[in-house]
Amino acid sequence: MLVRFIDPDGCEHLVEGEAGESAMRCATRALIPGIIGECGGAMACATCHCYATPPDGATLPDPAAQERDMIDGCIDTRPTSRLTCQVVLAPELEGITFIVPASQV
Repeated sequence: MLVRFIDPDGCEHLVEGEAGESAMRCATRALIPGIIGECGGAMACATCHCYATPPDGATLPDPAAQERDMIDGCIDTRPTSRLTCQVVLAPELEGITFIVPASQV
């Protein structure tokens, strides 16, 4: 499945992701600028913060309380802010877009 990342310079990266993997793993495997995933997906660092836009008709579950708390500590948050380590790729998310905030680099 294709996942789109837009880095802080505005460059678009189309990455092949696998259903069941986190968007963070997909991004770090593709070396997307600004997505570090320092904690390896343990939701302990917020170095994978992005703005998520699901494709038309698809939705992401609301962030759990722990993810919301981590996002609250990020710079430049938006209502669409997510930790990509907590977004599990699924077929209905084909074409999801993640925008990496400039504050991530």
